[in-house]
Amino acid sequence: MEQILTHEAPAPIGPYSQAIKSGDFLFCSGQIPIDPQTGNVIEGDISAHAARVLANLGAVLQAAGLDYSNVLKTTIFLVDMNDFAAVNSVYERYFGESKPARSTVAVSALPKGVRVEIEAIARA
Repeated sequence: MEQILTHEAPAPIGPYSQAIKSGDFLFCSGQIPIDPQTGNVIEGDISAHAARVLANLGAVLQAAGLDYSNVLKTTIFLVDMNDFAAVNSVYERYFGESKPARSTVAVSALPKGVRVEIEAIARA
């Protein structure tokens, strides 16, 4: 097992790793819309938040030598399912023709009061 850590994604805000590499697999912790430079939640609407989340996830993938095309499965956590279409539109821009398996789950709350979090499993 290898811990993945990059300064291009937000530092963990608890006792967990940004990702763990085990063999050919990478297990990425959920990313939220935090600016990795400031440590603060970014301003903007749900589309801006989804874009920041996916950029953070991309930075973690890159730190492990991977990219979005290596992602096998994602889980999207939304506080409001009314945000689904907007998040889905941003998600599609990042994954393009690469369409990993995915679940979307409605939750009552997320860390720091954000409205979206995305986690991923990838393979080299």
